Amino acid sequence: MASRLILRCRHALAVVALATLTAVSPAATAPAPAVTTAAPAPGPPAPQPAVPPAFDPAPARASLERLLPSVAGQFHLVAVDKPASGDYFSLSGTAGAIRVRGTSPATLLTGVGWYLERIAGVDIGWPGDSLGRLPSTLPEVTGTVTRRATVPHRYALNDTDEGYSGAYRDFATYRHEIDLMALHGVNEVFVPTGGEYPYYRALQRFGYSAAELREWIPGPAHQGWWLLQNMSGFGGPVSAQLIEARATLGSRIAGHLRALGMTPVLPGFFGTVPPDFAARNPGAVTVPQGTWVGFARPDWLDPTGPVFARLAATYYHFQERRFGAGDMFKMDLLHEGGTPGAVDVAGAAGAVQRALEAAHPGATWVMLGWQRNPSAALLSGVDRRRVLVVDGLSDRYDGLDRATQWGGTPYAFGAIGNFGGHTSLGANTGVWVDRFHAWLTAPGSALSGIAYLPEGTGGNPAAFDLFTELAWQPGPIDHRTWFAEYAARRYGGADPHAAAAWEQLRIGPYSTRSGTWSEPQDSVFAARPSLTAARAARWSPTAMRYDAATVERALAELLRVAPGQRATDAYRFDVVDVARQALTNRGRVLLPRIRTAYEAEDLAGFRELVADWNAHLELLGRLVAADRRFLLGPWLADARAWGADRAERDRLEYDARSILTTWGGRGPSEAGGLHDYANREWAGLVRDVYAPRWAAYFASLDSALVRGTEPVAIDWFARDDAWAHGNERYATRPTGDPVALAGEVLAALTR
Repeated sequence: MASRLILRCRHALAVVALATLTAVSPAATAPAPAVTTAAPAPGPPAPQPAVPPAFDPAPARASLERLLPSVAGQFHLVAVDKPASGDYFSLSGTAGAIRVRGTSPATLLTGVGWYLERIAGVDIGWPGDSLGRLPSTLPEVTGTVTRRATVPHRYALNDTDEGYSGAYRDFATYRHEIDLMALHGVNEVFVPTGGEYPYYRALQRFGYSAAELREWIPGPAHQGWWLLQNMSGFGGPVSAQLIEARATLGSRIAGHLRALGMTPVLPGFFGTVPPDFAARNPGAVTVPQGTWVGFARPDWLDPTGPVFARLAATYYHFQERRFGAGDMFKMDLLHEGGTPGAVDVAGAAGAVQRALEAAHPGATWVMLGWQRNPSAALLSGVDRRRVLVVDGLSDRYDGLDRATQWGGTPYAFGAIGNFGGHTSLGANTGVWVDRFHAWLTAPGSALSGIAYLPEGTGGNPAAFDLFTELAWQPGPIDHRTWFAEYAARRYGGADPHAAAAWEQLRIGPYSTRSGTWSEPQDSVFAARPSLTAARAARWSPTAMRYDAATVERALAELLRVAPGQRATDAYRFDVVDVARQALTNRGRVLLPRIRTAYEAEDLAGFRELVADWNAHLELLGRLVAADRRFLLGPWLADARAWGADRAERDRLEYDARSILTTWGGRGPSEAGGLHDYANREWAGLVRDVYAPRWAAYFASLDSALVRGTEPVAIDWFARDDAWAHGNERYATRPTGDPVALAGEVLAALTR
């Protein structure tokens, strides 16, 4: 603690000293005027001390070398001090010599990202890019372009991101994603990787053996919900080597964020403990938390009791030793049905904040705005100036007044445009551009950030691009103009058919409205088979949220884009994604027709329609196999790569497979409704999970029609669980021509 305080004091003194200097002014680095004296002969001017830069831009330079190796040397990165008004960047320069000034390494990258999109006319999205269309000599900047962040907090990643985006990614993947977030202006990122480590180390000092704790900690794909105090143990036991390896990775992720001047947001301690904690620790009081969709929840240690402060201090001690000192910590008391029992919520919240303050003076407590949290009682017990609520519902409901509801607590405008990592295309982007600036400029506004919170990242690149831009535009974004400009850069050059395609997508899946949902409908192809299936995940919309014809028209236009733009990575991703969505939407038309034929006992008509359904699923499987972003194989191979032996590799693969299908055991999966929550149209899942389900179901209906009997009941959980425990290998490289396959889809839809 003392060493960290000394370092902070030294840093503060350095900032004060730097504030008296102008790090980027030519005058500040010029020799001082010579002073006339009576000396017999003037000598050379005395050397002046060099003005230190505001920060080291080397980490940003290293990111550019990875992202743009062929042109990175044409960018001159200049570090500048951050003024009281906050982060900014500016762009200037001649062809081949682009000068980027910024207030942190990450903000320098934001400036580069802005240059690529607005001046060079290419896109670097998440996922997909058109960097291959960059000229060998970068184009000049006319005058000077300056952009300032309108809010200090540009937060990213949901508590669930690791589970639904890939708990077994390697450092190179995380680093690339962080670089992309920096290019788009993000400066705060949630880092749950290795979040089990401080629990594992601290609780061994409070009566638990290492083996007991490894049984209690879930597999990595399910740890997000354990950190939320929703569940424990599933997918384990975890090994000591796995805990160590994940702590090492989490430390490297946090280190890369800090090197770029970004803030790693770490999990905080708010009282989650294993069973029998009170029995093993005299004076401790724990509150049973019941169940969460069929899982037994961990107990909650009363933060107002005498043991909490000691355990919290031990937790933060081990966390800081491994992950470094932190400024922001994410934690949510009583998440999704947690119960306080006899504990005073305000007092508990105050105790949690005091423990955080003792370990990390001045730290910010990050809370998720979700359902009824944070409650007025909770907020009444804390210093709200050191709280940031990242709102998950800003675009979902109408009539929200967060400033009043949360009593002026600083909050970030947030959106969860994706649940479970669904491959659904679209988002409430029209709500974003209408609502964000209005809330920001409202009298008494407490809005101080944005929060990009899809449950799974790596899809919907247009949504990521537009949402993060909210924080860098001085006024409201014009929805139509933004999408027209996006279409012009997405494939590295203006094209009338790309423009027409994205206009259709804008008025369709990207113009869904608020009121009930924040994500589009998911796929009935991925649903548990039923003639009345309307969604795959229990908490997804039950009907189309836009006109399906817009996606089919967009696909037709994309297939007419000029050959040069078709060669880009962005185009090849988008043409698969749009074709996939168009085919998926047709399933909602076909299934009611199958039902009608079945109920009319029209065997010939039923069989003809089922043949169409099966053909659509077979084509869908081949289509998604043509792009690496839609492959199951890497997801499973990554999981197995973390195992030290065959038994551990099998456990980790089950962890990765189950999260996509059954999610948990029979109780949570069936009665709790978690099955297919993370459905996604990936090669492997379509062929070996979704298509066989429907084939078995329609075969049972066919037999029922032939025999005049009721269909045979099928144990869907048993089928899915058997697949989740399987070990068959899947392709890790794409196969097939994505453009040709998208053409097959259009032909199938227009027959």
